[in-house]
Amino acid sequence: MAGSKENQDVVAAILKDHRRMEDLFRRMRSVEADRAAALKEFSALLIAHGEAEEAEVYGALKRFKNVDDEEVDHGTEEHEEGNKALLALLEVDEVGSDEWDERLEELVEAVTHHLDEEERTILNDTRENVPDERRAELGGAFLKERARQLASDCGRVENVRKVVHG
Repeated sequence: MAGSKENQDVVAAILKDHRRMEDLFRRMRSVEADRAAALKEFSALLIAHGEAEEAEVYGALKRFKNVDDEEVDHGTEEHEEGNKALLALLEVDEVGSDEWDERLEELVEAVTHHLDEEERTILNDTRENVPDERRAELGGAFLKERARQLASDCGRVENVRKVVHG
């Protein structure tokens, strides 16, 4: 896994996760796929990704001028919305039921909106205004925290409840 490389650009690391999330959405929507396994992977990825961004990336970016602080704060709010939608889906008993499909679409909508907005605002600002070596340091810190979260089984429903309810 690329996570062990110390100097990975934080923008590239975040975008890689975003593309993986979109791939997992396709799997969760597909009746041919193991939707429960896709949800389990997605849950861990969403929580690890969001927690690592908030712990290691967002605060650092706010110290750069030309990275919009309001967008960074808004990104945190959108993580909360995505986490709530994830919890609602995890709490549905039957994978593939009408309720499950409905909540999946709410999750897809919340997270896709956030990915799109974060890529257009925060990540573009970061690419343009944060020096390469600082982006590499942030990437290393992001990947380390992300790995720590994943190792703690952060996607299980009890932990998602803790993240959502504090």
